[in-house]
Amino acid sequence: MNKRIVRRPAGDSGALSGTDLPPLLQRIYSSRGIRRPEELDRSLKVLHPYHCLQDIDRAVEEIGASVVGGERILVVGDFDCDGATSSALAVLALRAMGAAWVDFLVPNRFEYGYGLSREIVAVAAQQHPHLLITVDNGISSIDGVAAAREAGMRVVVTDHHLPGEELPAAQALVNPNRADCNFPSKHTCGVGVIFYVMSALRRWLEARGWFADQGIPMPNMADFLDLVALGTVADVVALDQNNRALVEQGLRRIRARRARPGLLALLEVAGRNPAQLVAADLGFAVGPRLNAAGRLEDMAIGIRCLLTDDPDEARRAATELDALNRQRREIEQDMQQQALAALEAMSLDDQGELPYGVCLFDESWHEGVIGILASRIKERLHRPVIAFADAGRGQIKGSARSIPGLHIRDALDAVAARHPEVLSKFGGHAMAAGMTLHRDQLETFRQAFDAEARRHLDAAALEARLESDGELKREELTLEMAVLLRNAGPWGQQFPEPRFDGCFELLQQRIVGQRHLKLVVQLPGTGFCLDAIAFNVDLDVWPSSADRARLAYRLDINQFRGKTSLQLVVDHLEPL
Repeated sequence: MNKRIVRRPAGDSGALSGTDLPPLLQRIYSSRGIRRPEELDRSLKVLHPYHCLQDIDRAVEEIGASVVGGERILVVGDFDCDGATSSALAVLALRAMGAAWVDFLVPNRFEYGYGLSREIVAVAAQQHPHLLITVDNGISSIDGVAAAREAGMRVVVTDHHLPGEELPAAQALVNPNRADCNFPSKHTCGVGVIFYVMSALRRWLEARGWFADQGIPMPNMADFLDLVALGTVADVVALDQNNRALVEQGLRRIRARRARPGLLALLEVAGRNPAQLVAADLGFAVGPRLNAAGRLEDMAIGIRCLLTDDPDEARRAATELDALNRQRREIEQDMQQQALAALEAMSLDDQGELPYGVCLFDESWHEGVIGILASRIKERLHRPVIAFADAGRGQIKGSARSIPGLHIRDALDAVAARHPEVLSKFGGHAMAAGMTLHRDQLETFRQAFDAEARRHLDAAALEARLESDGELKREELTLEMAVLLRNAGPWGQQFPEPRFDGCFELLQQRIVGQRHLKLVVQLPGTGFCLDAIAFNVDLDVWPSSADRARLAYRLDINQFRGKTSLQLVVDHLEPL
């Protein structure tokens, strides 16, 4: 797949010109839509008030009544990192607020699938809860909520996924993406939603003198921001100002080691220094280790890691999660090789042209890893990809990843409208979705999905674009600038880390590890040399005989043997 370096439009930085920000940072912020200096505020005071969330008062009254009444509360979560952090936050906050009995339940994805199903309600009923609280799921659980209420349980749904035409008949339903919800941050993820609900609950209990009557301290909700930051980054939601504030405040607590022992233990096994933590470390180091539990075994392992107050127990759980993540990598590598072979055969069958929407299936693929496989193949091909695994009983489950230009959930909705017999169920976001269908419907679905992708995408949309913030001057290529940019985030989805491009002379090239290219480059005509590294390069191309290359790169701070220096992390390089 070819990649094209495209420079971001500069944006209007005039409103930032009166600040003390360096011109480069003014340009970077303006290209990301920042129009006023106050939009850069990352303090908690910028958070939207919880009363903007539809149904939050009803949710708080239901939960508050259970706390005050000493009822049994069961939190039902999802089996990804957002679900794990949501579950842990809900349990920890409720316990801190004096709930007499609170526990969690996460469906095993291989036995029960996603969400509050009738089957998982039957499991929940064995614990005799009075109240179920869903976190990071529930918006599509029509039957599950009905089953819970038939069994005498009350239900409060907290979720952020896109609703369907029908909403479940829960006692309360808190979701910023409800059509009738005026909450400004539609990108709030599951852990963000439950954080808001618990914050409102604390206020409700405080107003009734609950903490004083019980002789317990009122919890500081900021103590849970480490979990909010982790879930927000790992769920790859857009970092609008509200989410940037939540993530930044969580990062500050983790850097000061005021975080859950389990989170610190996960950083330790991942080889990350909490004091130097950035948002990307949560997404690439901590999130995958937590997700590995849900993908291969049971997310309860990850939630217990986040719940424990015992550092030794946290370390043992983190070590177990790290081992699961290594196992997941091995499974994923085998699946990637099989997928690439299938793509090669597909190209030959189609005279060299791949479908616009790619569907891949192998009976041996692991259901818990198909989401990662779809993501990897999508990155390789830059087109929408759905990977399927056998789910038993004649059904297959798919995990989809999309590219800009195709809203994947809407695409599935369109396929379902044209072919109502094909999809058993589906749900998701703009860029990721899941679905179930009968195996004998795969070919019909494959053709319908490709046709829908072609309705929205053209050849230009299938060309991968690497967005760049332009060239850096010699005086901007400094360690001080790298530190400034590092601290100017948090960077993430729809608020991307600054990337630059330019032509450099290649002085040294060597492979380190298995596929990483270590470079020494020189800015032409200056004699100024820099260390650089490119990860997972094409070994058929690099090292190259070329003595010049165009690089797309990010500024990085390299710490080695007590020495701190500037390093370029190369995202793409083209021999010249």
